[in-house]
Amino acid sequence: MTIQIQLTLPDWLSAFMEQGPRHYETPAARMSLAIELAARNVLGKTGGPFGAAVFDKQSGLLLGVGVNLVMNSGLSMAHAEMVAISVAQKHLGQLSLTGPGGRWQLATSCEPCSMCLGGIHWSGLKSVLIGARDEDARAIGFHEGHKPHDWEAAWRVDGIEVQRDLLRAESCAVLQAYIRQGGVIY
Repeated sequence: MTIQIQLTLPDWLSAFMEQGPRHYETPAARMSLAIELAARNVLGKTGGPFGAAVFDKQSGLLLGVGVNLVMNSGLSMAHAEMVAISVAQKHLGQLSLTGPGGRWQLATSCEPCSMCLGGIHWSGLKSVLIGARDEDARAIGFHEGHKPHDWEAAWRVDGIEVQRDLLRAESCAVLQAYIRQGGVIY
């Protein structure tokens, strides 16, 4: 017996990626995209209020996008960060996203949960931009799992740079919109 696990991106997201190469020059522009993806996921009722994207840190070239697909896929691992990392890995045809000089960068609309902390680390990414904080997700009812108190310091020791609170208010607005829309908290 063969078992396959497959994630299907929402039609709007697949169409977005098919529009061709895109460059996002600044960290703020990259975070704006992650937030836009999260907002479109909420408005389209295609998943949870989280978006993420992987970029070439130097050129700003977009390599992969992801949104939260947990409810639609029935897979607890289908968080926006994991989807974006998976799309980038497939796009590049390689497992590791370490790259020369920490080349790849993840922008995520919300601080990674405990699962995504591990997934980001294992992917080899060396740069992460974060919008909303863990406490912002918890404030609307999400339980982000137990994370080491000093996870950010541990990442820095491992060579992973972190920039937090980038467009935090805009990221939080998407979380609030999800609740107002009656989004499922799981």
